Amino acid sequence: MTAHAPAHTATHSPSHRLAPLGLRHPLVAALLLAGAAWALPAQAQGPWQGRWAGGGGLKTVGWLGEQSPRSISRLPEGVQRLFDVPYGRDPLQRMDVYLPPASARPAAGPRAPILFMVHGGAWRTGDKAMERVVQEKVARWVPLGFVLVSVNYRLLPDTGVALQAHDVATALATVQQRAAQWGADGTRTVLMGHSAGAHLVALLNAQPALAQRAGAVPWLGAVSLDSAVLDLPALMGAPHAALYDEAFGDDPAYWATLSPYDQLVPGAAPFQFVCSTVRPDHPCQQAVHMARRVREAGSRAEVLPQALSHGDINGTLGLDSDYTRAVEAFMASLDGEVARRLGR
Repeated sequence: MTAHAPAHTATHSPSHRLAPLGLRHPLVAALLLAGAAWALPAQAQGPWQGRWAGGGGLKTVGWLGEQSPRSISRLPEGVQRLFDVPYGRDPLQRMDVYLPPASARPAAGPRAPILFMVHGGAWRTGDKAMERVVQEKVARWVPLGFVLVSVNYRLLPDTGVALQAHDVATALATVQQRAAQWGADGTRTVLMGHSAGAHLVALLNAQPALAQRAGAVPWLGAVSLDSAVLDLPALMGAPHAALYDEAFGDDPAYWATLSPYDQLVPGAAPFQFVCSTVRPDHPCQQAVHMARRVREAGSRAEVLPQALSHGDINGTLGLDSDYTRAVEAFMASLDGEVARRLGR
């Protein structure tokens, strides 16, 4: 097995909406084509190449960041991590794959479901191996027979949000294409993301063609962990933090292309919107608004308000709590094998 160098951390009121624009807007189309040129196709990479290793963390600034500098410190007994599995040529186009213990991988029967996790960090920082991103999720779900994949993606200021969405889509397609190598079923994938990662996951779930163009196949649903960026034009048209201007600029047409609300298509997979009731910018307002839009389009959505900080919505998920069990109930509702592994 060939070793790869580790990934480098970067130093670097709602109204009626227009029809979805994302696949037609010329700027986004150009960015997605550029991203396709930079990405290394999964089928060209051959069998999995990676390494067993630990990961580095990255300290970030502000309440919207991933607020722990520590990387995952321990693995449950028997759990294995494939570190820095590539899905493209850039050092940040890497993912960590956590495999269940051998006792949770029967030789016969259904293959493992996949939890596909995308970190946050205001679209400009964060890391796949940070403790609050993966520690408790791995500890609870991987020993039950889930494969958990935690994804890095290129970051601002070097890479715009449209290309970040392309990175996440490419990573998802790569995971699904390689799933059988890990004893997993790529069609039994649940998307999950926190903060900026929750926005990227919600965008792909709302407009699956963005991921299908990268080679992804249908997945089960998405858990959005405390995103305030669901109706992006509504957010940008109201008083907002400067970090959103840095991420999304001042073009309303561009906002619509990156807005899950505007990009939603009929038939989207189910959503669960977890939102903090103590966060100062009231993300539950966007969650309720987006969930109503999803239901009007004929899909399923639920809102899960939590009296937790933005960081704790991510870091405590997986601890034995009513919150974790509510997320599990949503995941179990998506698929019988997922429900069986969760004991439901």
